[in-house]
Amino acid sequence: TPARSCCRRDPRPARPGPDEFKPPPECPVFEPSWEEFADPYAFINKIRPIAEKTGICKVRPPPGWQPPFACDVEKLHFVPRIQRLNELEAQTRVKLNFFDQIAKFWDLQGCTLKIPHVERKLLDLYKLNKLVAEEGGFDIVCQERRWTKIAVQMGFAPGKAIGSHLRTHYEKILYPYNLFQSGANLLVSSAAFVSGCFTVWFEARFIVKVEPGEPGENRPNLRRRMGSFVAKPEPGVSCHLQSAACSAVVQVDLVVCLVCGSGGDEDRLLLCDGCDDSYHTFCLIPPLHDVPKGDWRCPKCLAQLCNKPHDAFGFEQAFRDYSLRAFGQMADAFKSDYFNMPVHMVPTELVEKEFWRLVGAIDEDVTVEYGADIASKEFGSGFPIPNRRFKVTPADEKYLKCGWNLNNLAMMNRSVLTHVTADICGMTLPWLYVGMCFSSFCWHIEDHWSYSINYLHWGEPKTWYGAPGFAAEQLEEVMKKLAPELFDSQPDLLHQLVTIMNPNTLMAHGVPIYRTNQCAGEFVVTFPRAYHSGFNQGFNFAEAVNFCTVDWMPLGRQCVDHYRSLNRYNVFSHDEMVCNMASKAESLDVVLASAVHKDMVLMIREEQELRDRVKKMVSAKYDNLQDDERQCVKCKTTCYLSALTCPCSPGVLVCLHHLDQLCACPIESYTLNFRHYIDDLFPMMHAAKERAQLYDDWAVRVTETLEAKLEKKRGLPVFRALLAESESKLFPENDLLRRLRLFTQDAEKCSTVAQQLLNGKRQTRYCCGSGKSRSQLTVEELRSFVRQLYNLSCSLPQAPQLKELLNRIEDFQQHSEKVLSDEVPSVAEIQGLLEVSFDFDMDLPELPRLRVRLEQARWLEAVQQESGQPKTLTLDSMRRLIDQGVGLGPHPSVEKAMARLQELLTVSEHWEDKAVSLLKARPPHSIETLSGAAEKASGIPAHLPNCLLLKDAMRKAREWLQEAEELQASGSVPMVDSLSDTVLRGQAIQVHLEPLDQLETLLSEVQDWKEEAASAFRHKDSSLSLLEILCPRCEVSSLGSPKRKAKKGKESPKNSKKKSLKPSDLGEVEKALTETNDSTSALATLEELRLREMEAFFNLRATNESKLLPTTDCMDLKVCVCQKPPMGAMLQCELCRDAFHRACLPDLTEKAQPWLCTRCRRSAKPPLAKIISLLASLERLRVRLPEGDALSYVLERTVDWQQRTQHVLCDVLKFEERAGTPPTLTRWAPGNTEAPNNTQELLVEGLLLQVSVPEVQSLYHVLLDQSLSLSSDTLTPQTEPTDCEQQFTSQENPLPSPLKGLCFVCAQVNWVQCDGSCNQWFHQACVGVTAETAEKEDYICVRCSLSSGHV
Repeated sequence: TPARSCCRRDPRPARPGPDEFKPPPECPVFEPSWEEFADPYAFINKIRPIAEKTGICKVRPPPGWQPPFACDVEKLHFVPRIQRLNELEAQTRVKLNFFDQIAKFWDLQGCTLKIPHVERKLLDLYKLNKLVAEEGGFDIVCQERRWTKIAVQMGFAPGKAIGSHLRTHYEKILYPYNLFQSGANLLVSSAAFVSGCFTVWFEARFIVKVEPGEPGENRPNLRRRMGSFVAKPEPGVSCHLQSAACSAVVQVDLVVCLVCGSGGDEDRLLLCDGCDDSYHTFCLIPPLHDVPKGDWRCPKCLAQLCNKPHDAFGFEQAFRDYSLRAFGQMADAFKSDYFNMPVHMVPTELVEKEFWRLVGAIDEDVTVEYGADIASKEFGSGFPIPNRRFKVTPADEKYLKCGWNLNNLAMMNRSVLTHVTADICGMTLPWLYVGMCFSSFCWHIEDHWSYSINYLHWGEPKTWYGAPGFAAEQLEEVMKKLAPELFDSQPDLLHQLVTIMNPNTLMAHGVPIYRTNQCAGEFVVTFPRAYHSGFNQGFNFAEAVNFCTVDWMPLGRQCVDHYRSLNRYNVFSHDEMVCNMASKAESLDVVLASAVHKDMVLMIREEQELRDRVKKMVSAKYDNLQDDERQCVKCKTTCYLSALTCPCSPGVLVCLHHLDQLCACPIESYTLNFRHYIDDLFPMMHAAKERAQLYDDWAVRVTETLEAKLEKKRGLPVFRALLAESESKLFPENDLLRRLRLFTQDAEKCSTVAQQLLNGKRQTRYCCGSGKSRSQLTVEELRSFVRQLYNLSCSLPQAPQLKELLNRIEDFQQHSEKVLSDEVPSVAEIQGLLEVSFDFDMDLPELPRLRVRLEQARWLEAVQQESGQPKTLTLDSMRRLIDQGVGLGPHPSVEKAMARLQELLTVSEHWEDKAVSLLKARPPHSIETLSGAAEKASGIPAHLPNCLLLKDAMRKAREWLQEAEELQASGSVPMVDSLSDTVLRGQAIQVHLEPLDQLETLLSEVQDWKEEAASAFRHKDSSLSLLEILCPRCEVSSLGSPKRKAKKGKESPKNSKKKSLKPSDLGEVEKALTETNDSTSALATLEELRLREMEAFFNLRATNESKLLPTTDCMDLKVCVCQKPPMGAMLQCELCRDAFHRACLPDLTEKAQPWLCTRCRRSAKPPLAKIISLLASLERLRVRLPEGDALSYVLERTVDWQQRTQHVLCDVLKFEERAGTPPTLTRWAPGNTEAPNNTQELLVEGLLLQVSVPEVQSLYHVLLDQSLSLSSDTLTPQTEPTDCEQQFTSQENPLPSPLKGLCFVCAQVNWVQCDGSCNQWFHQACVGVTAETAEKEDYICVRCSLSSGHV
């Protein structure tokens, strides 16, 4: 069961540290179509130019390609390899080996190594030792005081005295070990003096700690032959003196120190537990400051034990045999427990970072198991194979012969490995791999540098890292450089698949590394000599196999030579494979035959040279030996063509390269064993040559064409012809054809680009190294392009023309540099150069500088132009110029102009802000304060809007003050509109204006007057304005029926509370009153309106009375607000004479007054005294307003009407006084026929008045009496009250006479007698007197009032 040091990990990603793993770039991923997927070799050959640049690539099969898993799961059992993660990484393993050596060294010295902590973390002794060695050693670091530098290099913060701690730890732990490694501690007796001197040096660093008086018997690890105890010398006594004293002792001791030869100081005399040699603790180098605890070894034994060679590192086999199911359960449990989450939820990025962290962690020992290199021949492949236990369904039979079935891929006709006679497990036969989380495969290349292909059948992903084949030697050098200790003991370490190194480390040293995550159902292909490694993300099952293509042939021979230099075994004999192919050359592909021919040329030439060296030896043909029986004893190469043997060493042979490594016998005694005679190899070579001759001839011509120089270069048509020939003769795809095609494509592209440059057209956009898209060539690129044209294998006619263009551009550059060096450049000259550059269509580096200089010149010109016109130089203009100047390149003139502009902008902004603050100040500043600020701001040469507003406010304030002064000084009364306009304009001026407060107060008083007047005239719910109430009606037709109003598009008064007058008509009245110069004109206008009103009302009265005449069908008549026919008790308006149902009237409060309908009753009709009071208060205000003119006209009209009414009442009424009897009305005087009409007009006019005057009621009673006198000849006083009652109650007739229905509304009659001169009796209801008033107050009739002048 895999063990680990940490059970769980927090899956949340921590903050990335400096050493956190950074994933390399992704390798190419190919998704072939079904047509491309049909031939794996053709597809791999197609993608090879791209994929071999990264070493590895991933191939996703087309959707639907899902072979069944055919492995026998029950039969599959395997023993996995044990992998300790921190032993895999090369540098980590070097550190671990170093720590093992240090621990072993101190253990043999009788001490236990404890790694110290510095800054709360373990001290990296390996790094410390390496840095001190790089700085020249301990002595040099101490002398030159480099410990602080070393502390910084180890990652410690400077300034914390870490260097002194590092020095102390180095002296105590590493310095003795380094002395041992250098051999300085191997002493002899002749070195006593040297030891004494060294002891003096070392005592300065180490103090031997022995408590005074401590008996020697209490020290069990002290080794001495004699029982006496010698105390430690006092501090300050030098070891040199002690050594001298010891040398004076007579040599009679049984045990003496092998260094100083003395047996004294027995408490310091140590016996080696290995050889029993004796040494003083102070004679050792370095001296021991204390007697070691435990076993102790002398320097000689220590050297023997520590210098034993290390065993080669390799993976151990586990002790348990797993089934696939058991291994999967263990793997899933490990991953789930480690990351503390379900296996399918662990991100691949987290697993990858954790893997590389564990690989580099010395203090964390995590162990996993890997089922690798399981033979598919024994347990069955994951792919279906014919005639096996796994039964394939008819739908899956296509996978049996599919080329991507790894059992078929390695041995297809186009694979070179088909010519290897033996089945090679892992190369020609697939291997199976069962992985778990963190199980890894280390850096390696495939055997014989072949291709490999890996298919992940199922399970969690497998993470791959790869380096391209051209970087193989670079990767090897980096690993040898970073871990030389490992390669010293194992030169072929990278072929053992046991060492890994962090891709980030390799990339930091310039090795190109690429990665990918292989998911289930995906292939990963590795290319020849491409190093690759990786690890498994979790439990999975993969299968892999090797294959070789034609292009691998030269690499295969190089690999054999490389193996020979490493003394590494061959998996198969390359020479044997080539000879097998050459023996059946007639069946080979032409490209393969050509490759075989070239390989045999090299093979025969090398073999000929080697055999020429052993011509005189005895020759003998090979027996049919197995490959492992004919391996060179020196280089392990399989000897196929020839080998050397010696009778003294039966079964031992060497290749011809190592003839001097066989034995010590003379060379003449050797036997040359060979497979073929040299002459027998030539026919085989010629057979392959003849097979490939057609292709070779074409290849020779292609090679000569591609490698032609100078005048021998051919034109582009020759390349096209060779390419067409390869297509017509169906030459297979290979490197040479691809090279020809690539050269041809490059030449055609260069020709096209060159022609475009000559024609002045832009090059097709391409992506430069920075990732930005460019469409123009730079001069260097053009120069490089011209060189490329001349370096092409073909000759292009555009090359000389482009050379001439390049010369012109270079002349332009020289001229540009001269212009740019001028202190004051000319705008015209710069523009001329820019215009010339348009002909080049090149990315010239001078163009941006010219444009910058041109922008500077234009900017300076704009600054000068703007500064010359201060009225147009606004803040935005200055800011815009400054912003433009900031973007310009540095230049003295620009900086000087920028300084002036910035200063002007600062001053302008200051005064703009100050102007705003002055204008917005509350309370406003006085005009004197603002005038001073405006005068100062006027001196700034710029257009300042707020300062202009300040000046404008000053101008308006002065004009307003003059206007206010004229308004107040004038004798005429101002109109309220003028006053309001003046106040509004004064309020808008942000200056303190003293008269403004007085005018505002006056305007407020006017408003209060209007509100007082409106409250006196308006009803509670009236929608009419005061002016509408006071002015005569403009239109009377609106008082008609709702139907007529509806036809005119107006709403009925019942359903709307809007004004009955049109706003335009009222507005015209108000405008006319406002525009009049004086009150006389206003009164004339109102008089004209009154006449129109009177005429309109008389017409309306006539219309309404005419509709009440008897008709044939009374039901057609529509009256009242309800617009229904007359019925029941009806009332008639005294003003408009329209009829109304009594039931439709809400309330009849004034029964003794003339009844008016709601449409005729416009106001509350205040008494005349109220009007006089309002006019008096308005006169005191000395303000003229339309409502005031209208109210004056109302008073004048009322007084005039009163005079005319009093005159009529005096002329037409004749009274008779009858003492003690109720009064009665006399008949009209004979001949006075016009009196009723005049009285009627006066009544109408009185009812139109918006003032309450008693004459209206008097006149109304007069007309009532006239009506009664006309209806009967005489009304005597003897008439009984019941007759009067009868007459009053007759009002309830359906259609009463106009005066009857409106005057008498009560059932009883109450009388009142005039207290004047006439003593006549009157009905209380007729004269408007209540019973209570009649009892308490005197009543004077109208006649007596007129005669006495009280009215």
